[in-house]
Amino acid sequence: MCANVFGVLKSLFGKPFDGGKRMDHGGSQGQPAQQPAPSQGPFPQYPQYPQYPQYHQYHQYYQYPPPPPPQQQQPQHPTMTRLYEVQREVASLGPQVCTFSGLQDEREYKRLERELARLQTDVDRLDTEGRGELQAARKRAAQELEGLLRYLEENARHPSRLAIEELSREARRLVDEGVVAPQRAGGAPEIGDELVDALQALVLRLTQVKTEGRVPLRKARYRALTRLCAVQAVVEGRTRQQTLSLPLSGDTHASVRRVNQAMVEVSVARSQLVALLMGLSGRDSCAHLSRILTELLVELDALDVSGNAAVRNYRKQVVEEINGLLKHLDLEVEGDDTRRYDLAQNDSIREIEAVRGHVSHLRGEVLRYAGSRDEIRPKAELQSLLTHLDQVDTAKNPCIREARRRAVLEVQALVTFLDLREALARRQTGPGEPPAHRAVWLVLGSLSELQAQVLDFGGKRADKSYILLEELLTKQLLALDAVDPQGDENTKAARKQAVKFAQNILGYLDLKTDEWEY
Repeated sequence: MCANVFGVLKSLFGKPFDGGKRMDHGGSQGQPAQQPAPSQGPFPQYPQYPQYPQYHQYHQYYQYPPPPPPQQQQPQHPTMTRLYEVQREVASLGPQVCTFSGLQDEREYKRLERELARLQTDVDRLDTEGRGELQAARKRAAQELEGLLRYLEENARHPSRLAIEELSREARRLVDEGVVAPQRAGGAPEIGDELVDALQALVLRLTQVKTEGRVPLRKARYRALTRLCAVQAVVEGRTRQQTLSLPLSGDTHASVRRVNQAMVEVSVARSQLVALLMGLSGRDSCAHLSRILTELLVELDALDVSGNAAVRNYRKQVVEEINGLLKHLDLEVEGDDTRRYDLAQNDSIREIEAVRGHVSHLRGEVLRYAGSRDEIRPKAELQSLLTHLDQVDTAKNPCIREARRRAVLEVQALVTFLDLREALARRQTGPGEPPAHRAVWLVLGSLSELQAQVLDFGGKRADKSYILLEELLTKQLLALDAVDPQGDENTKAARKQAVKFAQNILGYLDLKTDEWEY
């Protein structure tokens, strides 16, 4: 802990970086009709989705019960038979639609749109002969198909999906100019910190894209993040490679010439991998590049480098470089497993959420008893929670890092609130205290009360209480700006730290209401 209140204020929150919404696996389903299923048709048994965002529960969507067997004494009506066939086709297309994460110009989108439109046409052409049960079943089938088509289009045109594509396009431009184009021109790309920093900024911006809990948007964001993070790792590896010593001389050992040749091939493969990950290579595939690198490993393993430690270490270095590239070549199927992009199922996220739940309980207790004789100060417990969060494995996932960072800020906000209240309680005024210094402390007292309201705030930015809190905090900043330290260094330092404290409270209020999600 800091030695004084201003040290405490200085440590508030830390450097901004990356909780979130859980995917809701519940949902409403339509009620089956009261008439018997054989005469009513299959579609009363379809799960109904009056709100299209609920289509992310696709795992419920396609679990249809089998159609009832037709009565032996009365043949099934041809229209009902065709509706059962449509049901089976929709049961196959439903999960494909609900997990499609691409754009409208992609081949898979056009195929799904074409199949759904064909089924719509088939359903519209069915003759119900004026029978009420057939008309109701056909209407429900048409509504299901219309809902899937609309959901497919909504996700492909969603602003967040377009934002993901725009960030991916910017990343492709950076990688093409900095890595791929120089390699194709026959030169060696000079990768510097500027490119690495630009890629890191794009990763952070992708992490902040909101998905509204929609599976397609989560999947698209996850796939874009995994590829960009892989490129970032390869580029950073190339930066480190530039600092290594030059290849060994061919006169050192008979096998050195082949290792040197393999090192050149690995350099080319690195650029090919980056191009593949960013969609800048139309000819190669990850499987083809994987075969090339695997063959290189086999050749290097067969080289006889016994008795020469320098050559053996040199070969080991090249082998490690190849293995580092191979681990990024399984991204073609990355994101097909729901658990990869539904981070609510992730063990690290569950740990973070458990900590956030505990912090929420402690925050409620602290605010409930603040200012009373039973006031509690669970700082030791909060410090142990910070230690726990520091040990959470993020697996280099930017979204998990962001979730952990937000949980850390929640803990730190409560710690600094307690520290400031303790400092205010210990403060003793003296006759020789400068008026400016006293004015800073008065503002700190007001900020302590406002911070309690911010900690308790659970609304949105459009709420009047949010706007009021923002205005009150801004007024405190203006009051601090009006304080004239009159050359007193202590007052000047105190005012500076109080300004930072007020700004951090504003930042925390903004963080609580930005509706970020995994």
